[in-house]
Amino acid sequence: MMDEILKNIQKIAIVGLSPDESKASNMVAKYLLHNGYDIYPVYPKYDEILGCKSYKNLSDIKDKIDICVMFRKGEYANDLIHEVIKCAIPTLWLQLGITNQNAKQIAADNAINFIQDKCIKIELQRLKNDTFK
Repeated sequence: MMDEILKNIQKIAIVGLSPDESKASNMVAKYLLHNGYDIYPVYPKYDEILGCKSYKNLSDIKDKIDICVMFRKGEYANDLIHEVIKCAIPTLWLQLGITNQNAKQIAADNAINFIQDKCIKIELQRLKNDTFK
């Protein structure tokens, strides 16, 4: 399932995308940009991150998003899953080290794909046999 999801994404909302270049979220976003994906930072304190317009929340994004990647503490997924459902985003991805069993159940109950404790960059590199850093 995960590989099929990754093969069919283009527009990626990144919740918690930090403007700090030393943060994992920033490194992952750069990788995605350099590999032709469209990213939509969700980080309320900034108007722009990595040259892309930043949004206060998922609902502010007008484009159809293929996947929402979360770089926040696991508890935040309890709120985010409801916004993902409301915005009709088919997949919620919690980055490596982030889990939430309650959000996973809500996703399952609402036919939302749910991936947790995986790094989207690592998984795309594996899928594409890519060595970009």
